[in-house]
Amino acid sequence: MWGKSYHNHWRGGSMTKKTSIWRICGGARKDVVAMSGPLASVSGRPPTVRGGAWGHGHPRSSIRLQSPHLLSTVSLSKQSCYLNVAKRFVFFSITKHQLLMSAAKLEYGVSNDSVSSNDMDRSGSEVSLDGKIEQVKSEKLFLRQVKDAVLLKKLLEKVEERPTPPQVYNWRIYYTALIASAAAIIIGYDGGFIGGTVALPSFREEFGLDKMTKEHADSIISNVISVFHAGCFFGALLSYPFSYYLGRRISLIIAAVTITIGSAIMLAANSKAGLGPIYAGRVLAGLAVGFSTNLTPVYLSEISPPAIRGRIIALYEIGWRVGDLVGFWINFGIAEHIPKLKTQWLIPFAIQLIPSGMFLLGSVLMRESPRWLFSVNKDEKALDNLLWFRNLPESDEYIIYEVNQVKESIDSQRAKVGLGLLDPFKEVFGGDGKIFYRLCLTCGLFLFQNFLGIQSINYYSPKIFAGLGVKGTNATLFSTGMFGVVKFICTFIYVLIIVDSLGRRKAFMVSSTVCSICFWYIGSYLKLNDPTKPGATAGPGGTAAIAMMYIWIASFILAWSGGPFVVGSEIFDQNIRSFVQAINAAVSWIPIFIMSRFTTSMIAKMQYGIYFFFASLAVLSVPFVFFCIPETKGIALEDMDKLFDRRIPAWKAHQHVFKSAQRDAEVVLRDHKDLFKVDSVKNYGVEQVEDKDLMAANKV
Repeated sequence: MWGKSYHNHWRGGSMTKKTSIWRICGGARKDVVAMSGPLASVSGRPPTVRGGAWGHGHPRSSIRLQSPHLLSTVSLSKQSCYLNVAKRFVFFSITKHQLLMSAAKLEYGVSNDSVSSNDMDRSGSEVSLDGKIEQVKSEKLFLRQVKDAVLLKKLLEKVEERPTPPQVYNWRIYYTALIASAAAIIIGYDGGFIGGTVALPSFREEFGLDKMTKEHADSIISNVISVFHAGCFFGALLSYPFSYYLGRRISLIIAAVTITIGSAIMLAANSKAGLGPIYAGRVLAGLAVGFSTNLTPVYLSEISPPAIRGRIIALYEIGWRVGDLVGFWINFGIAEHIPKLKTQWLIPFAIQLIPSGMFLLGSVLMRESPRWLFSVNKDEKALDNLLWFRNLPESDEYIIYEVNQVKESIDSQRAKVGLGLLDPFKEVFGGDGKIFYRLCLTCGLFLFQNFLGIQSINYYSPKIFAGLGVKGTNATLFSTGMFGVVKFICTFIYVLIIVDSLGRRKAFMVSSTVCSICFWYIGSYLKLNDPTKPGATAGPGGTAAIAMMYIWIASFILAWSGGPFVVGSEIFDQNIRSFVQAINAAVSWIPIFIMSRFTTSMIAKMQYGIYFFFASLAVLSVPFVFFCIPETKGIALEDMDKLFDRRIPAWKAHQHVFKSAQRDAEVVLRDHKDLFKVDSVKNYGVEQVEDKDLMAANKV
């Protein structure tokens, strides 16, 4: 039987100086040593051998240890990957002295001069060697820790549930995520430009808002902003049948065409035609955006490797912030440099055609989700797309493992629930309540996300900053533009560092705590000293309130802005994923509609109390996340059911499931059971070769 690897840490590039010490039990026990080849990330990948030398031909790794005993060589395929490599175990019988000498040379860099034959004397001088090894080990450990701290290695480290070839983390995944995120640019741009554009004097004069009462004009502006979100709500719900029958890619193409048409219609608005074209165009654009808020995160979750899934889905948030940033600064630029004519307000509306065209082009270039193709029995196309995304050959065992995992999950769901259009409805609302409970959790995340204050600030930031004492249209637009810069920078930090390193849970709770503190301060400041009242000045307290606003947005973006999309798109099974995500997306648009429609009324009636309202909700979100939301980073989509086992507390679930997944992978690597149970499309030509006589000799 196989023993335990005491060192299973491999790195990419050339072979590292780490050894794997394995025991084989049978007859007389023998200590053995095996050297590992390179791997791209931290994982428990077994050793490789090529041409009788350790490693892959690197000069430093071409170390030969002589032995007459070759235990087994298993599964010689076209490409070596973690399951293939797992079976190429070569064991050498060496003496204890040889083992110590090899360990000293290879792992701790002890030279032949420092490890002499005298050190290996049986009279007790082995202690001297052990002391030298421990000293060198301590020094190297310290230097490694310093290096890791400087390079932020722990923050950028991939957490894998099973060994993963480096080719999997390729440009194709990131490229697809970026072009899919063009859909989010439209959402971000709308949030960035619409509030400032409708506040421009040229817009108000064009449509007669300057001649209306303040309440009437505010109501019309709220309608212009909120009809977009009403369209988003219905678009999210309609996306499910489209994605069920047509798949992710075709549905996204339909959404892109609809957005482009809607953006063009808005340009027909003028003083004679009135606001009708803007209303119609924004409703159409909203329907399409509702499509994309459901389908894009689902699509990205289905094509992503588990270790970087959060990062890939969060790239959708990058697109959102790019649009946000451009929208804010477009308003500032036209207010500064464009005359107060029709052109001034028309330019921001026309620019919408750029991201909508990018989205259309990107959706045409994207490949369909392999998981969806497998679910509709298009196995040939599914395999081709999966090979393209993973950048691996079809004979690679990583592909074989993933195909098996996906197909077994689909077969299980087909047996338990069914794969029909309405079967997910029955599963969610008529099953044992587990899926409905999970849906309630994700809906709760989206409700908290959009009721914490972000939508009020997005759409009414000029008014918000004016309420904090920032005077003048240009000054408020500049403050709003800097707001967009902070959001953009923090989104990159979230994507690159937080989502797949710190994780979802901790980020949510830390963010809510900071957001609550900021809004408690702002509300208290406005209660004691409202700078908008005659004779009042902002003073240092007002400056601190503006700083708190920027701290608030940074904290919010570092967790709540993209986190619910990540969690909502990854915790449901394949056959119900687009259905429940459609509900999640629709639910998310309800608070967005409410806040975009009624923020002006809330500010007028609640005044400083609106900040206390948002701060209180932030406080409530902390226990909600702690007791209800388990960590999902690094967990395969097919293992999400285990994560939400109610017998395991949410704060312990990730550790339990992750370790279980690692043990399962080790069992497969060790026992080779059901390893090549592939029936998808092709014969992979994998064979197993064993030295049965030698194995029998070592059998207990």
